[in-house]
Amino acid sequence: MVETQKFAGDPKHQQGSNGGLQVGSVLQNRYKITGVLGVGGMGSVYLARDMHFPTVQRNVAVKEMLNLASDPQHRELTIRNFEREANILAELSHPAIPKIFDYFASRDRAYLVMEYINGRDLEAIVNSVPDFLPFEMVKKWALELCDVLNYLHTRQEPIIFRDMKPSNVMIDASGVVRLIDFGIAKAFSQDQKKGTQIGTEGYSPPEQYKGEATPAGDMYALGATLHHILTRRDPRVEPPFSFLERPIRDINPNVPEGFAKIVMQSLSYNPSERFDSASAMKAAIEALDKQVRPAGIKTQYIQGTTSFEAGNFDATTGIQAIWKFRCEDEIRSTPIHYKNMIYVGAYDNNLYALNASDGAFKWKFPTEGGISTTPAIANEENLILFGSEDHTLYAVDSRTGKVQWTLGTGAPIRSSPNAMHGHVFVGSDDGKLYAVRVMNGRLAWKFEGSAPIRSRPAVTDDRIVIGLENGEVIGLDLSGAIKWRFKARRAVTSSALIHDQIAYIGSMDGHLYAIDVASGWAVWRVRTQNAIISTPALLGRTLFVGSADGHLYALDIGMNGRELWKYKTEGQVISSPVVANESIYFGGVDQHVYSLEPKKGLLRWKFPTDGPITSSPCVVGNVLYIGSTDHCVYALNL
Repeated sequence: MVETQKFAGDPKHQQGSNGGLQVGSVLQNRYKITGVLGVGGMGSVYLARDMHFPTVQRNVAVKEMLNLASDPQHRELTIRNFEREANILAELSHPAIPKIFDYFASRDRAYLVMEYINGRDLEAIVNSVPDFLPFEMVKKWALELCDVLNYLHTRQEPIIFRDMKPSNVMIDASGVVRLIDFGIAKAFSQDQKKGTQIGTEGYSPPEQYKGEATPAGDMYALGATLHHILTRRDPRVEPPFSFLERPIRDINPNVPEGFAKIVMQSLSYNPSERFDSASAMKAAIEALDKQVRPAGIKTQYIQGTTSFEAGNFDATTGIQAIWKFRCEDEIRSTPIHYKNMIYVGAYDNNLYALNASDGAFKWKFPTEGGISTTPAIANEENLILFGSEDHTLYAVDSRTGKVQWTLGTGAPIRSSPNAMHGHVFVGSDDGKLYAVRVMNGRLAWKFEGSAPIRSRPAVTDDRIVIGLENGEVIGLDLSGAIKWRFKARRAVTSSALIHDQIAYIGSMDGHLYAIDVASGWAVWRVRTQNAIISTPALLGRTLFVGSADGHLYALDIGMNGRELWKYKTEGQVISSPVVANESIYFGGVDQHVYSLEPKKGLLRWKFPTDGPITSSPCVVGNVLYIGSTDHCVYALNL
C-alpha cells in the first residue's frame, strides 16, 4: 500500500468550482497544473510541469481519480483498482506503453503521474476527417497494436488489457501508437478466468460480458477497433455482435480483401475461431505484403535537380525498395520519421522533407555547409532541429520548411542534437555543448569542453552524457554542471546508450565501455579489433554494436559484456544498429544494408546499394529508411 500524502498548500485553493484542480495548483510541492487534457466521470487528466526540473520544461500527465463512494468496501475496491493500474504500468517496458513516474493519494482523490503523450486518440482522428483514413496508415497501426498486445499477453504473468477501443489508442506526434488507460487491465490466470463484467459495449467480446477475460478477448476488441476506424461505423450505436452485417469492403472498398478477412476473423463470436495470438495476427498481416509485393515496376520524375525512383526489387534478397530518392551528394545523416514524413540531411547542404509513403519531394532547406547530423524532433513546436558544417544549429518548421530560429557556434556541428525537457542539446567542434530553449532558440547554458564534441548527447531525467574527441566521456547535470569525467585512450565519437543507469559507449580505441551514470566509474569494457564509432542498441540484455574491424558484435550486458556472437561483413561497420521486428538492422561500408537474427547472428538478408553506408536505419512498422553515400535515400519493404 502506498503511503497517503497531502496536497501542498491550501486545498481550497487547489480545486475549482467544479471540483477539479485549478491551473496553477501544485501537487506534492512538485507538479504544477498547467492545463486539462480530459475530463471523465471518475476524474480528470491534467497537463502538469515537473518543478523538480526548474531549468527545463518537463511536462507530465497527472491522472486524477475521484473516490466519492459512500460504501467503505466500494471505496477500498476503487483504491485497489487505481493501485493496480499504477503497479501494472510500473512493471511494463514497451515503446507503446506510457511510463509511470509517481503515485500518491489524498482524502477522496488519488493521482497517477505518467508520461505526457503529445498526440490524439484514434477516435478523435477518425472524427476529424471527412473521409476514410489511408489504409496503409491503419495497417501500420494494426501491426503496432498487435506488437504491444503480444508483449502484454506473453509476459510471465500475462496481462489482459480488456478495453481496447479507439479512444484508448493514442497516436503520438511521431505517428507511433501508444496504448493508454490500463485502469481495467487484469493479470490473467488460466485457473481463474471469472472476473468483473467490465469493458466498453460494442468493442468487448461476448465472453467478457460473462466475466471472462482472456487474450482472445483482446483480439476481438482489436478487431472491433480496426473495423470502426476502417468503416467509420461506431459499434456502440450498432446492434451487439453485428459486425458480419457490416462487411468492411462494402463500406470501404479501399481495404484489401485479405486484410478485411483478417479483421473479421478476429471478430469471430467463438474465441477458438479467432487468431491464436497477437503475433499470429501480426504475421497474417505481414504475409499480405509478400503475396502482393510488386517487382520490376519503375517510374521516375524530376524535382529540381533531384530524381525519384520507385519499385526497385532485388531478386537475390527478396527485399523491395519501395522507393529511393536521389540527392546531389552523399547521405551520411540518419533519416527520421515524423508525421508520415522523412527528414534527412545531405552533403549537398540541404535538409530534405520527403513523403514517407512514396518518397515524394515536399521541400528542402538550404544551409551553407554539408549536413551529416541526424535531425531531432521537437513535437510540441513541430520543429526539425539539425546542425550543419556551416557552424549553425537550425530549427525548421516541419510542415513548411521555413526557418524558425538559428544558433551560431564557433565551428562545424557534427554532433546530432537531442531534444528533451523543452531544450535541444548539441555539441560543436568548438568544444562546447549547447543547451538551447526549443521554443525561441535562446541559449540556456553552454558547457566548455576541451575538445570537439561529435557524439550525440544522451539525456536522462537528471544527467547528460557526452563523448569528446580527446577521449573524454563527461557526465553533466541538467544545468550543465560537471559531475564526472572518464578517460578513454582515443576519441569518443560514438554516442552513449543509457540503460538502468549504465552508459554504453564506444571509442576509437576499439573498446566498448560500460560506465556508471551516477559516478562515472567503468563497470566493464570489451575490446574489438578496431575503432567503434557505432552507437549501441539493446534487446533484452543483449547489446549490439558495430566496429571498424568489419563486425557487428552481440554482447551480454548481464555477463560483463561477454561476447555472444559476431557477424563479419566485407567492410567497416560505422552505422548504428537498430532493433525492430525481432531483427537487427544496420548498414555496412561494403555498400549493403543487413538484417540479422538476434539470438545467433544469422543473416536474414542483405540489400545492395551503390555506395558505402555510414547512415543508420530508421525502422517504422515494416519499412526501413536509410541513406547511402551513393546519394540516395532508400525505403525498404521489410
